[in-house]
Amino acid sequence: MTKERLHIWWDLFVTFAKMGAITFGGGMAMLPILQREVVYLRHWATEEELIDYYAIGQCTPGIIAVNTSTFIGQKRGGVVGGIVASLGMVFPSLVFISVIAGLISNFSDIAAVRNAFAGIQVCVCVLIFNATLKLLKKSVIDRRTAVIFALVLAGSVVVNLSPVWFVLSSACAGAALKALEVRCQKRSERK
Repeated sequence: MTKERLHIWWDLFVTFAKMGAITFGGGMAMLPILQREVVYLRHWATEEELIDYYAIGQCTPGIIAVNTSTFIGQKRGGVVGGIVASLGMVFPSLVFISVIAGLISNFSDIAAVRNAFAGIQVCVCVLIFNATLKLLKKSVIDRRTAVIFALVLAGSVVVNLSPVWFVLSSACAGAALKALEVRCQKRSERK
């Protein structure tokens, strides 16, 4: 084990622990923080990779934020890096939940506490919306991706299915539509 490896693992743990400490509202609320820290500041992943990690994180068992941190950590620091990044992500939550669990029943009836949580929920919705718009601009780049986006959006509004089915069907549709596009191009080149 080299000093450089230890530094990478420590950096992964601290970075994801900071993100885990300031993320409220679940894995989706973490997306803008991940974009800033992992893509823009540290350059550990590209936006496209982050989108892929997020999509796979929704399809795999577990919490999206932890799954995504595992993928990024593994890319940066190998298997140990994935484990360390995951531990960093969950560590603050474990501490906060342990403390809050002991205190919540004492403060949950206070109007100021209820109002603070209502404000946090609104803020989290805005953060998720902004992150979604950024990802939308990077993901919907042509007619094929626009069709998939429209179908998934309509399907998710009409049908109550697990996100796993939407991600898997989108992957299949993307592959099928690209193959069809290539086939059409070859036909037009022959003419």
